Amino acid sequence: MSTVTTTMTSIWKKGSPQPPIGGSKLYMPAAAPPPSSSPASTTLSTVPSSPSSSPLKKRKNVGSSTENPAPKRVRVKHKTKKRAKDSDGGSEADPASLPEPIFFASSSSSRSRSTSTPLAPRKTRKLAVDRPYNTDSPRLSSYDTIKPLLRTYKSFFHNPDDPDDWTWKPHPDRPPIGELEYPNDQATEEFMLVEPKDKDHYNPVFDLENALYSIIANYMTPDQQRQFGTLPRTDFQFEDDENEFQRSLSPPGPPKPLHIFRRAINTRNGPLFISALNEINKLIRNLKYPSLPNDMFDDPERNSLMYSISTWNQIPKKVLLQILEENYQRSVGPHVASLRQYEAFSSEVYGELMPSLFYEIIESCNLDENSLFLDLGSGVGNLVVQASLQTGCRSYGIELQESASRVAEKMVQHFRSRCAMWGLKCGDIQVERGSMLESARVDEYIKEADLVVVDNKMFKEVLNESLKPKFLDLKDGAIVISLKPFSAVNARVTERNLDDMSAIFEVEERFYRSGDVSWGNKPGSYYVHTVNRNSYADTRSRFEQSRSSSSRRSRTSR
Repeated sequence: MSTVTTTMTSIWKKGSPQPPIGGSKLYMPAAAPPPSSSPASTTLSTVPSSPSSSPLKKRKNVGSSTENPAPKRVRVKHKTKKRAKDSDGGSEADPASLPEPIFFASSSSSRSRSTSTPLAPRKTRKLAVDRPYNTDSPRLSSYDTIKPLLRTYKSFFHNPDDPDDWTWKPHPDRPPIGELEYPNDQATEEFMLVEPKDKDHYNPVFDLENALYSIIANYMTPDQQRQFGTLPRTDFQFEDDENEFQRSLSPPGPPKPLHIFRRAINTRNGPLFISALNEINKLIRNLKYPSLPNDMFDDPERNSLMYSISTWNQIPKKVLLQILEENYQRSVGPHVASLRQYEAFSSEVYGELMPSLFYEIIESCNLDENSLFLDLGSGVGNLVVQASLQTGCRSYGIELQESASRVAEKMVQHFRSRCAMWGLKCGDIQVERGSMLESARVDEYIKEADLVVVDNKMFKEVLNESLKPKFLDLKDGAIVISLKPFSAVNARVTERNLDDMSAIFEVEERFYRSGDVSWGNKPGSYYVHTVNRNSYADTRSRFEQSRSSSSRRSRTSR
């Protein structure tokens, strides 16, 4: 039996018709993983009954995939005050009686409000793993996730030709099972073909469907895709207009496997679904395990799906989000209830930035595999694993809450395994349970960090103030993302606050959309703090020159 891990953005589409479910029968076939071209077989796994635990919650939908228009940076101009004059109206007043001078950053270092997230140039890296999937690696499959929660699930499919067929029922010993081939060699996963009684919980049938669409749309050439049929245009349409035109000219013929597959889901026809899934798995295996060459001295053909990864400049966004969602549903979903056990309005309140928002943040920060990302208050590690996969960077997270850090430790193990199923490499990941104020590793890593995220929406002010001295060790150009600013936008640097930590930051306010965070449906702001010590040095120099000239004028007047 296969196993796997999960992630985080809502996995499947709502609104598809759900006809009434009839009785059924089932020995669910699961496609066989060996490298042969024989048709996929179907097996039935036996699962002992177990008491129901906390049901799997689906993550909140992240909203439309349409990107926000790039916001513009606004530079605020300030009027400089004229020097005060003495009572004669002639010479300047005593420097001590003058208002303290104020300097603003130059045009190259705007501390401004902005709605934009300009995309930085993308850096390429090696994306594919070098070896077949290790079936002994620690992982959670969809089947393993549903098994202890089976009492909270009901039948999805039925047998229209046999109303008395009970094999499609969620029986604890013989539940209906389907298996899907994943891109890497020897990588498959079993899905229990049932649906949750609560529609907001994890649905394995739609998870399987979305995984299949992601594989076909991103790992296959247009010619290979035509063997399967047309993908749904809304989520997985081809971006190449020429390919779309060629697809529209495809000659009519018998229904393709994807057409039968979708019809089986829409009509909830179990036998038809298994037949279509077996045919799809057979086609995928032909791409993964091509026939050996006739000449024994010729090199065998490679797994076509794995080869396609070498053509990518970066991991396609839909593949990335699919992997994150799978990892989340399997590793985090069953523990949602325990994660809510915190003191209300305390600094330990649990909340998440959604993958779509963090995707944009990472893109704008130009991280690569040589970068270091820190998440201070990392929760279950969602951002840590996303940064490591999206950019290949080293990622570190620290979390004080015991239940969240325990989930994070296991989730990281499962995440590496899940990435390998998709044939992809992720960067080094570390998670720690402890206080961000006391951790020696935080003190060590913050000196090297390129990006630091602090989800301080519910942090008490004393905690925010205690964090500020840590940022003094950041290198020039490092970025801090927070939900509350550590330094005011358009803050004026004066002689009084010149030595304050906030003086080294250029602060920009950006805006997120409804659904980009887990704690509410309203849009809001987050803040980008960029360390710019060059600007700070120029400002300090001007203050010192001002002091020096004022002192000379004072001595001359005497």
